[in-house]
This record gives sequence, C-alpha cells and structure tokens, in this order.
Amino acid sequence: MIWEDLDAHLDKVPGTVSAYVGRPGARPTWTRRADATHYAASTMKLAVLVALHRAAEAGRLDLDAPVPVRNSFDSALPGAPRFTNARDYDNDEAVWERVGGVAPLRWIAERMIVRSSNLATNICIGQVGLPAVAQAWELAGARHSVTGRGIEDFAARDAGVDNLVTAADLAALLGELALGATRPGPLASPAGCAAMLDVLVAQEHREDLAAGLPDGTRIAHKNGWVRGVRHGAGVVFPDDAPPYAVVVCTTTDLADGGADGEQVEDDACRLIAHISARVWDARHDLAG
Repeated sequence: MIWEDLDAHLDKVPGTVSAYVGRPGARPTWTRRADATHYAASTMKLAVLVALHRAAEAGRLDLDAPVPVRNSFDSALPGAPRFTNARDYDNDEAVWERVGGVAPLRWIAERMIVRSSNLATNICIGQVGLPAVAQAWELAGARHSVTGRGIEDFAARDAGVDNLVTAADLAALLGELALGATRPGPLASPAGCAAMLDVLVAQEHREDLAAGLPDGTRIAHKNGWVRGVRHGAGVVFPDDAPPYAVVVCTTTDLADGGADGEQVEDDACRLIAHISARVWDARHDLAG
C-alpha cells in the first residue's frame, strides 16, 4: 500500500518526479519513471568521484599528490575558449581560498562531494578527463546518464552538450559502490569503494533524503539542485535491516531554491524527505 500511496501523492506533483527504491544487487521494490532523464545538477559528481578512484587504482593518478588549484578549464566544445567558475555560485569557500596554490587531489575530491564545490569538480574533471567519467557510468550499468561537460561550461551547454541522469542509473552506481565495498566489483577495489562511501556519508547537505531518516542513520548520498531541479540519491545502512538504495529526481517548480548556487530548503526538499521517511518505514519489506 505504501507504494500505491506514494504514486498517488506524486501524481499530484507538478513536473516530473522519478524514483527508484531497492536493495543493491536485487530487483527494485518500487520505481516511478526511473528511466526518465533529468538535468544532472551536482549528482554527476558521483561519477567523477568513481573515475578518480579508478584512475588512482590504475596508477594514473595519486590522490594524495598536490595539484594546482586554478579557475580556468578547457571547454568540452572543440574550439571554444576556456571557461571559469563564478565564486558566488559555489558552495565552498575553502577551495576558493586555495586558488593560485596547490591542494591534495583527495581533499579536492572530498570538497566536491561534501560541500558540492563546482570549482573542485572541474579541477577533478581536468585531472581525470570526461572519457573516464563516461566509463564510470558504463561500468556501473547506467543506460542513459551522460556527463558531457564541466559545470558552467556555457559554450558547451549552449551547443547542446549536457549532463543528464536517471534515477535508475544513479541507483545502479550507488548500488555497485555498496556491493563493491563487500566484494570485488566493476567500479573499484573493496577498499576503494568503502573509501568513496565514507566520503558520501560525510555529505554536509542533508536537507532532503537524510532529513527523512532518524538522526544518526548512516546514509551515503549526493544531492543536486538548481532552480527547477532537486535530486537526492543515496544508499541507506539501517542497523536493523539490509542496505537499500533510494533515489528521487525531480524536475519541478517546487524546486525554487538554489538559483544562485546557495543551498536553500524548498518544497522539493521536503517532498524528497517525505519519500525517504516512507521508504524507511518499509525498510524491512524491500525485495531481496
């Protein structure tokens, strides 16, 4: 009944709401428009994180080595000029304070996740390359998600190069991380997957999925927002039930916060928190 109630509730929500709920490695318990594509916002940073760890395990990068912190990046559009990030559209002064200097790549990657720094994200993409990010999606089993450009690469965006995700693809990537921490998998070693989950658990933006869970519940998650878009994607680790993935992607007028990059709680946040709370109540009954 809970899934029918959620569908009935979401039928009344303007725009497109996609959802995926299920245990990693098992068939989903509930989906709703799970293959519909949405503008990725910051959820694309999940695949960037995976690409970095894969490159490190292959010996192509040293996550603990210092790298230049520069605000200048190659556009994904051939022939376009280099682009920069806007400081007032970011969520993390700590990275901006390092501009002109160096910082460990591991630290930059962590700021990309826990504070959702756009500058950190583009630095990471510059280190690993967009083809490696595409490979991370492919290895996770994603079917429709694309990371075609960096953040604020407006020349590429205006030419139709975009970043897209689906609820099913985000759940696939997170599910492979959760399973990969317990046995060898396609994304990284068990130690690498566990390290990535720890970074996601340290996420500081907790206004959506995490807000629907009891205090202290372990959730490895990433969210994303711009005006008209709000997503939450995570794996929840209850003390009294097996882990489960829960992803909600919304393209809706309810997502009216974050136009200038600053995190703002809005009705879309509250909707995702409501779904998260209902799924938590059903955690013992998910398909295994």
